[in-house]
Amino acid sequence: MVAQGNTVGVLHLEFETAAELQGETGTDSFRDSHQGLAISAAAQIALSLASLQLRETLREQSIRDPLTRLFNRRFLEESFGRELQLAGRKKQSVAVLFLDLDHFKRFNDTFGHDAGDMVLQSLADLFRNFFRGTDICCRYGGEEFAIILPESTSKDAVIRADALRLELKSLRLRYKKEPLGPITVSVGVAAFPQHGSTSEELLQNRGSMPL
Repeated sequence: MVAQGNTVGVLHLEFETAAELQGETGTDSFRDSHQGLAISAAAQIALSLASLQLRETLREQSIRDPLTRLFNRRFLEESFGRELQLAGRKKQSVAVLFLDLDHFKRFNDTFGHDAGDMVLQSLADLFRNFFRGTDICCRYGGEEFAIILPESTSKDAVIRADALRLELKSLRLRYKKEPLGPITVSVGVAAFPQHGSTSEELLQNRGSMPL
C-alpha cells in the first residue's frame, strides 16, 4: 500500500481454490472483481495510515526538542500540571530537578557551536539512560533541563541528583579528538506539596546546588 510516494503497509489476499470458486460467475471474473475491490480498499487504507503517521509526526514535533529529542518546555508545562493533579488525588509527592549546564558558553566559544550541540545531545542521552521510564525529561531552553520525578520527595530528588553527579563525573566527551573537559551542572530541587502547589511555584522555589 503506497500513499504520497511512501510504502505504508502490505495487504495480502488469499483466494479459495479454483474448484470452490466455480459457480454462476467464472473463476477469473470472480477473482478479478475481488482484486479490484481490494485495490480500492488498499488505496483508502493507505491514505488513512499516511494521515495517521503525519499526525503523529506533527505531534512529536510539537512536544519534542529537535536537537536533544527530549520533551520541550510546552510539554513540561502540560504534563507537570497533570502530575500534580494526580499526586494531589493520591496524596503523593512529586519532585522536580532543574538543571543548568555550567559554563556552556565556553564550549561554544572554544570548540564551536557543533561541539556545544554535541554536549547537549550527550547530556540528553545520559538522562534517558539514567532516569526512570516514568520520569519526564525535558529541555527547558538553551542549556537548561527539567526532570519531573513522579512519586518522589525532595529527599528522593537529592539522592537522584547526587547519583547524577557521579555519572557526570565519569563522562568524558571529545569533539574531533579534542577533550572537552569536565561537564558540571547546577541543580535546583523542589517538591510538591512541600515547596508549592503549582508548577510555577515549584520552578520558582527550587533550591540550587552545584554538581
